[in-house]
Amino acid sequence: MFIHGLEARATLIQETKLRVLSGIQPSGKLHIGNFFGAMRQHLQLQAENEGFYFIADYHALTTNPDPVQFKANTFDVAKDYLALGLDPDKTVFWRQSDVPEVTELAWILSCVTPMGLLQRCTSYKDKVDQGLSPVHGLFAYPVLQAADILMFDSHVVPVGQDQKQHIEVTRDIAMKFNNIYGETFVIPEEHILKSVAVVPGIDGRKMSKSYDNTIEIFEPENKVKKKVMRIVTDSTPVEDPKDPEKCNAFALLKLVAEPDELAEWETKYREGGTGYGTVKKRVVELLHDYFRPYRQRREELENDTDYVEEVLCKGAQKARAVAAKTMERVRNATGLGAIRNG
Repeated sequence: MFIHGLEARATLIQETKLRVLSGIQPSGKLHIGNFFGAMRQHLQLQAENEGFYFIADYHALTTNPDPVQFKANTFDVAKDYLALGLDPDKTVFWRQSDVPEVTELAWILSCVTPMGLLQRCTSYKDKVDQGLSPVHGLFAYPVLQAADILMFDSHVVPVGQDQKQHIEVTRDIAMKFNNIYGETFVIPEEHILKSVAVVPGIDGRKMSKSYDNTIEIFEPENKVKKKVMRIVTDSTPVEDPKDPEKCNAFALLKLVAEPDELAEWETKYREGGTGYGTVKKRVVELLHDYFRPYRQRREELENDTDYVEEVLCKGAQKARAVAAKTMERVRNATGLGAIRNG
């Protein structure tokens, strides 16, 4: 099935069970910004679609992580996803490095990818500006990402607006390959997560591990409380009216409060007489309530590592079965492999 155009995609989303792909790097502990920013929507998509979700450990190598911590982070991400509701009966879930076909496809795609296309990718420049070493893996990251997407005949890839260029690059590479070798790849469409929450960190900037301003999903509740109470707010006196839309504490409140309660808090802000400390305490209570069932499941998985490994291995087997079919098409199209009679 080949999808071209936004209108066609919209129709298919309504009428067809689509293959949805997403990956996450094991670069550290997952935080509430990861969850409310994208993970929650990824998990919701698995209910009505065919989910293909992977732990992008090949991609994480671009930062040259400590091997022992890297392996632990990878396994922690698996436990976190399963605790938060990923259903291995509905979703194929695997470690990227357990499907080596993806690196073979990345090389083949690199042979049709124009240098200019990669040079225009803003993610490389941004990461180098952040202090990452300008290695080839970082520069060629979009090609490996294209291999991830194209390998599994992904129809839609859920991303935030800031990641739209990644999918555009994948589409360009796929169309270039198809133009040279014939219709081989499904042309994926981005599924922009329009309601993605921009979650502020404790310093007011976007929550990010690189800023060291995160509230981890599964860290002890007393640490969550300490971090929330440190969230940066302005110096408006308690008795004065406040603008809820400019308040970091209110931004977190919006993530976990029911609509009726949120409306009450908004009124309190605008009327004055409510201090930020009171709001932060309520945020703590709601965060604890929201994540407590997931936290209990996470504790169970901590003592059942064999199950987690079994999920990843079974997921890799399913993913490799799909990858084998894709690579057969690619090898036939490009002329790789042995000549067979008959």
